[in-house]
Amino acid sequence: MPDVNKSNEPGEPNEPNEPGTPARPGRFPRARRPGGLGKTAGGTADSRDLIKAVPVRHYGRWFSAVVVVGLLTLLVVAFAGADIDWGVVGEYLDDDTIIDGARRTLWITLLSMLVGVGLGVTLAVMRLSKNPVLSSVAFGYIWFFRGTPVLVQLVLWFNLSYIFDTLNLGFYKDEMNDVMTPFVAALLGLGLNEAAYMAEIARAGILSVDQGQTEAAHALGMNGAKTTRRIILPQAMRVIIPPTGNEFINMLKTSSLAYVIYYEELFRAADTISSRNLAVMELLMVATVWYLILTTIFSVGQYYLERYYAKGSSRQLPPTPWQRVRAQLTSFRPKNKVGGVTV
Repeated sequence: MPDVNKSNEPGEPNEPNEPGTPARPGRFPRARRPGGLGKTAGGTADSRDLIKAVPVRHYGRWFSAVVVVGLLTLLVVAFAGADIDWGVVGEYLDDDTIIDGARRTLWITLLSMLVGVGLGVTLAVMRLSKNPVLSSVAFGYIWFFRGTPVLVQLVLWFNLSYIFDTLNLGFYKDEMNDVMTPFVAALLGLGLNEAAYMAEIARAGILSVDQGQTEAAHALGMNGAKTTRRIILPQAMRVIIPPTGNEFINMLKTSSLAYVIYYEELFRAADTISSRNLAVMELLMVATVWYLILTTIFSVGQYYLERYYAKGSSRQLPPTPWQRVRAQLTSFRPKNKVGGVTV
């Protein structure tokens, strides 16, 4: 029988108490410190138990960064030494013909997206309708316009007079050549094509809304149209907005295809000038700079629009780039003490 009054030697596990014997303090095994840092009987740390943390070396990241920076440097050096008169580029950046072309590009983009979004949402609702005629017509429209290139559609609309000599709507009649101007052909070609893609984007957004929302609206006495307008579409916008912004920027560049039907947009304006002064690459650079400016402006607008509609799903939005810059700048400000509090 073990002697309960016998104290254990240092480092030995304690023995359990006899039944009915009260537990005495100091009989539980001593826990070791985290990380294996222990003390000897004399109270000194054992350096052999220390763990030396070694950070992970990411040699691949450094190598890939060096390769990318090297390639970018070679690209910049190549363009700096290329046979491009950069003075001509700077001279034509604010040329009246170029600015008019940029203005027409922006105008046809806005109108085409307006047609595309309005018709696309209508087609999406028709596609989801239980009416087989509406659903089939919407499906056929989307199938046709997604299946043919935009360039073909532009040329088709511009040459519609080969099929119809006159446009007769009953209340309006005119020669097709007079009606189908380059602007009208570009608007129809770009807008109707965009509607097919916007219909699929809107349909995906509508389907993302939980079915219970529709059932709750019907339980409140709303009909189908009111439920779609007041309940479904506002919630679907959070899913629809990001790809719509992407489509808008894509339309900004796709509008350059209207060049083939003689619409005086930005690319055609640059081509018209280069045909006179033979500075082809310089005017292409000018058009590129203007496309980048317009794309950057609308990318910033898309960012803040997505951020606005994200309020319904995120409790705390991430800081904007400007807020990050301001926070970084204020972090360098010297600290002051006001009433014993550091501010």
